[in-house]
Amino acid sequence: MEESDAPKEAIFRLFDENPSSGLGFLDFPEKPLPPPPPCLEIFATEGSSNVKYTVEPVNVSGLTLDKGRVSTEEVFALTNSDLVPGKYEGGLKLWEGSLDLITALCSEMQDGELSFARKQVLELGCGHGLPGILACLKGAEAVHFQDFNAEVLQNLTIPNVTANMLKKSQYLDPISRDGCTDTDTRFFSGDWGEVHRVLDQTSAYDVILMAETVYSISALPNLYNLIKKCLSNPHGVVYMAAKKYYFGVGGGSRRFLSLVEKDGVFASSLIAEVADGSSNVREVWKLHFK
Repeated sequence: MEESDAPKEAIFRLFDENPSSGLGFLDFPEKPLPPPPPCLEIFATEGSSNVKYTVEPVNVSGLTLDKGRVSTEEVFALTNSDLVPGKYEGGLKLWEGSLDLITALCSEMQDGELSFARKQVLELGCGHGLPGILACLKGAEAVHFQDFNAEVLQNLTIPNVTANMLKKSQYLDPISRDGCTDTDTRFFSGDWGEVHRVLDQTSAYDVILMAETVYSISALPNLYNLIKKCLSNPHGVVYMAAKKYYFGVGGGSRRFLSLVEKDGVFASSLIAEVADGSSNVREVWKLHFK
């Protein structure tokens, strides 16, 4: 997910290969990946106590959230690596898109466009889980966290949720606080192509959150199909934060939106753009059923 110094021309050649799946720009040669890990529900009691977990505050959009820090080497026996396709998908790093998403969600709530009160929420590719934690703090009835790696959930997401829930009452507005009960938090690991088999599908999700999930072209169809399976129709909404392009791996918000547009099920709107010079242009998009 880190950007490389490769020129754009080298990246765009990824989309000019001869199509074989009928998805056009999604076809390009890749090295075979190892089999994905099994899809599991990870229970909160399975949070690891064997890995050093330290807490530090992160300030975003007027909120102070607690985020953990754990060692990639200690959890995955990897050094100086943000991403190993098929083995570790970067969940231990706090990616800037997560903070962009929180800022956009706060703006949507302030403008009356979004309320988490009593909503069913799913965060895909959660890593630290801060956007989902925001939904918990703002009165969601249920928030389910999904990540590719069970180890990320056990060593980082679950401890982060536990740390932040201690301050829930101070973030609820009076309307959300009235009659609000504890948020049902659950945790699921596995690949997007299979994880729907373990997700609680008794009711669809009102809101799906995802940040920095569209970096891999080959994963886009499974991600998109999972959203269609899980999102409540017709009123469900998706909030997606991502870089416009991920140089070196080929994905990006615009590649994902091309797939969305081709399918014709969702309408999309750009609600935030960040061009601060620290990275490629970052965006936050909102999707809803047409």
